[in-house]
Amino acid sequence: MSSASESPVILQRLRSETRPYHDALEQNHFNQALGAGQVSAEQTHWFLAKLYGFLKPYEAHLDQHEFTPAWDIAQRHRAHLILADLPPNSPLPLCPDMPPLATWPQLLGALYVLEGSTLGGQVITRQLAKAGIESRTYFSGNGDQTGPLWKRFCQLLTEEATDANQAEIVDSASLTFQKLHAWINQP
Repeated sequence: MSSASESPVILQRLRSETRPYHDALEQNHFNQALGAGQVSAEQTHWFLAKLYGFLKPYEAHLDQHEFTPAWDIAQRHRAHLILADLPPNSPLPLCPDMPPLATWPQLLGALYVLEGSTLGGQVITRQLAKAGIESRTYFSGNGDQTGPLWKRFCQLLTEEATDANQAEIVDSASLTFQKLHAWINQP
């Protein structure tokens, strides 16, 4: 059993084994412009539309599975928040190449990626505010509940991870990062 200061094995594995894919994803044009303090509303809208195109089919896959109430799945749906940030009638193509989400470990791996993105959204919200860009509903997400929801997710993930399914969880998280990266970088 892990001590309080030590992360459970599954979280350590996910962090270390998905790091290259996480880092690659963060090198997209939107994040580069944001980091340079040169992000525009148009770039933000483009990025949000891309995220919507990935999240909408992802959330449809989640809805095909049964989760216990502890997972707060309805609260973890966030694609609808993007619509408040986009101009009316924005084109919203859907990603045709989603990672497989048929098994429980595959769902856990994908959830790790997309739930983890809520933490980054908090940072992006502050950067967009500094740039004077109002499109922040999605990135603000669950506001002050973001941290507690993430911690609860990590606790549930740790409870569900076994020696037999850890590799599949990590593989799914890695593939989810890769598929999202490919979709965001697709013209």
